[in-house]
Amino acid sequence: MINLIRTTSENPDFIELVKQLDAYLKITDGDEHEFYNQFNSIEALNNVVVAYDNITPVGCGAFKPFDNNSVEIKRMYVIPETRTAGIGKQILKDLEDWAAIIGYTSCILETGKRQTEAVEFYRKCNYTETEKYGQYKDMENSLCFKKDLG
Repeated sequence: MINLIRTTSENPDFIELVKQLDAYLKITDGDEHEFYNQFNSIEALNNVVVAYDNITPVGCGAFKPFDNNSVEIKRMYVIPETRTAGIGKQILKDLEDWAAIIGYTSCILETGKRQTEAVEFYRKCNYTETEKYGQYKDMENSLCFKKDLG
């Protein structure tokens, strides 16, 4: 049984899961890791979801406001041993529901072309590729996605 907890970036289980995510991204991002990493601070994230299998943290995700209508999905991660169990979809759906409840109408996100599992995951969750935004505009490795809520 997976339990989802809404929390903040001060949650120690979230912090530990993000360390695992960053270790993975350091490998897949290669030389571009430092560029991407500067935009992935978890300080002051007020909308965080941590997934637990009983008492074991197995995944996380967060969002932060992007503009008046959109939130940016950040720090999505599920531990490798549980990746085929649908936990990522549960986390993402909870983040989307939470954003909608507080008045946002869409979600955007960036992922790397090299994170092929992530690209496939977001497409399966009805995210569509959109124009690159902000700091990702000129990054060859970046793919940006959007989903309208509601």
